[in-house]
Amino acid sequence: MGTTTKPQRLWRWLKRLGIGIGALLIGSLVVGVVYEQLARYRAARDYPPPGRLVDIGGRRIHIDCRGTGSPTVIFESGLDPTGSLSWDRVHDVIAQSTRACVYDRAGVMWSDPTPGRQDGETVADDLHATLTGAGITSPLVMVGHSLGGAYVMNYIRRYGAQVKGVVFVDASHPDQATRMSNPKMEKATANAAWVQNVLVATTWTGLVRAISPELKIPGISARTKTIGAAYQPQTIAGSMKEFASLNTILAQAGKLRTLGDRPLVVLTALEPYPREILAATGLTPAEAAQMQTIWRELHAEEARWSTRSQQELVPDSGHFIQDKRPDLVIRAVRDVVAMVRADVVDQAKSQ
Repeated sequence: MGTTTKPQRLWRWLKRLGIGIGALLIGSLVVGVVYEQLARYRAARDYPPPGRLVDIGGRRIHIDCRGTGSPTVIFESGLDPTGSLSWDRVHDVIAQSTRACVYDRAGVMWSDPTPGRQDGETVADDLHATLTGAGITSPLVMVGHSLGGAYVMNYIRRYGAQVKGVVFVDASHPDQATRMSNPKMEKATANAAWVQNVLVATTWTGLVRAISPELKIPGISARTKTIGAAYQPQTIAGSMKEFASLNTILAQAGKLRTLGDRPLVVLTALEPYPREILAATGLTPAEAAQMQTIWRELHAEEARWSTRSQQELVPDSGHFIQDKRPDLVIRAVRDVVAMVRADVVDQAKSQ
């Protein structure tokens, strides 16, 4: 019998180690997949859609309308995986005095994903089909947060006759990418996009659910935090699809830069960037302050899109004003609703 050399023994040991590691990885993957599927089942069981699912031609869009009265307020969320839940702190309050609807764009929360592109025009078409299917007609007041502002402008560009008033909640501007260009921010955004793309590709493994940090938006409701976390792994792909079309969405919105005499309120968040944001982006306090100055100017331009507008600066809130200062959003929406109602009365008298 031959003797076993040291290199042979080492190779056998490494082979066994490799087999063991492989088995461990496969076992972990199986456990993760089962964990993810059970979590998705529990999310659907414990948190069913609060509104209705409207068929828009083979796909269903979730819309949650509450209250009665005219005009109907349509809330358009930003690039936010919590979708309709992002308005949790203002929805019911507005519904006390008029009809108020939140909805989820394709692939977000309870809405089915779209197989094609997701840009400003397709989102406008989806929303119009949803409102038609739900029997919702004009007049409308549209409220857009962040990228939701661009979606509102795209909707008005395509279906403007329905919309009689607008509220921008720290809304995006068509020129923000060029006017607020900063190499540090661009690098941070590119890195974040790369990480998110990896996460999207691995949501089925349970990895996203296991490592996702708790939502720490100041003022966010416990309901939004809980349900948003339950659905985040399956809804992040919809948000990332929109992110991939961000420049297109802004360019499409920029084709319309006038709202005529529609009542308009522009809320501008000016709370200094927190240390966490500065650390993540590498911005100095001076650079961050300069970016906020430009942001304020961009919003002043948005206010000039209407002959009946008001810009309100919000120094004690960051980007999510509807969570940190919901009272300001509620007041702005109520003011625009009141002006739209007054317009309807004046038009009736003049006929």
